[in-house]
Amino acid sequence: MESPKKWLKLILSCPNKMTEAVSDLMVILSGAGVDIHPVPASGKNDITGFFPLESSPADDILNNVTREMKPLFAIYNQAMPGFTTEIIDDQDWAASWQQHFKTFEIVPGLVIKPSWEEYSPMTRQNVIQMDPGMAFGTGQHESTKMALLLISSSFANTGHGIKTVLDVGTGTGILAMAASLFGAEQVLAIDNDSDAVLVAQKNVMVNNLGAKVNVSGTPFTEIQGPFDLICANIVHDVLVEMAPDFKRLLAPGGLVVLSGILSGAQEKNIEKVYGANGIYLVRSEHDNEWASLLLKSTSLTTS
Repeated sequence: MESPKKWLKLILSCPNKMTEAVSDLMVILSGAGVDIHPVPASGKNDITGFFPLESSPADDILNNVTREMKPLFAIYNQAMPGFTTEIIDDQDWAASWQQHFKTFEIVPGLVIKPSWEEYSPMTRQNVIQMDPGMAFGTGQHESTKMALLLISSSFANTGHGIKTVLDVGTGTGILAMAASLFGAEQVLAIDNDSDAVLVAQKNVMVNNLGAKVNVSGTPFTEIQGPFDLICANIVHDVLVEMAPDFKRLLAPGGLVVLSGILSGAQEKNIEKVYGANGIYLVRSEHDNEWASLLLKSTSLTTS
C-alpha cells in the first residue's frame, strides 16, 4: 500500500504591509496555495505555506525558503522571524484548506465559494467558485476586497456604460470574472506569470465565463484599447510605470481601479502620477494599511 503524501507546513508572521509580497513569494516557492490569517491586535498576519516532501527533505526546504525570504524582509527593513513548522499528511493538508477557506460574501452581491461547499445564491447574488491555488487573490486580502468594491460600485453607478474591461496582472482572474458578472460584455485578463494565466483560465472555465472573459499572457505594452474600465491589483512601483499605457488604453471618460497600494505616500504619488496623465481621483477606499483608488479619465481623446 502506498504511503500517504507528506507536506511541510511553514508558518511565518509578517507585518500587514508585507502580506502580499510574502504571500506571493510563498506561493512561488511552494507551488501550492497559502493561508493568510490575521493575528488580532498585532498589525501582523500569519502566512502559512504547504510544501510537498516528495523530492526534498524538510531541512532543505526550510533553508531554501529562509534564504529567499531574508532579502524580502530586508527590503522592508524588518528582521525575519523564525518559522513554525509541522509535517502533515495529504488528508490533513486538504482538511486545513477546508477549515480556513469558507464561502463568504466579499462585497454585496458577490459570493466566493470553494468547490467543496454547496451554496444557493440569494436574489441578485453572483457566485464565483474558486479554490486556493497557485496564484494570489481569492478575496482574502484587503486589496482584493477593496478593488472588487470599487469595480462593483462603478457598474452600479454607470449602468450599462462599462462594456469592455482590462484586468492587468489578473492572478486568479477574480477581478475579471467579477467584472463580467457585474455586467461587462468583454473582459481581457492578462498576466506575465504563465502559472497565473493557467490558474485564471481554469477558474474562468469552471465558472462558465469563457464567452465573456479572455485570459492571455500578452505583454501589457502590446495590448490595444480602448477599454471602458481598467483594473490592476499589483504594487505601487509597477502601477507608476504603467500610467502612460493606462492613458493610451483608456476610453474617453473611462474608469481605472488601482489596488495593492499602501495608504499615505504611495497613495498620494499614484494620484499625482495618474493626474499628470489625465486620469483623476474620484474615490478612495482604505482598509488597515492599504488603499484602493477609483480614477476617471477626463481626456477627449486617448492619444
